[in-house]
Amino acid sequence: MSKYNIAEAKSRFSELVRKAMLGEEIIIAKDNKPVAKLGPLDKPAEQRKPGSGKGQILHIAPDFDATPAEFEDYS
Repeated sequence: MSKYNIAEAKSRFSELVRKAMLGEEIIIAKDNKPVAKLGPLDKPAEQRKPGSGKGQILHIAPDFDATPAEFEDYS
């Protein structure tokens, strides 16, 4: 993890973004106190498609949405 002050981070921003894209975390500090962290984003999951699970549910119990007896007082 690298640490840069704001002025240095501003002048080397493109380089720091490249490092973040490669997985490195960069701390940006003001007066030697950390104020921000620059790092890689998690890769977004594939966008969900309606109907993509069709045919995958093989059985649903007849009482699937029934309230259990011990929870009757809460309904």
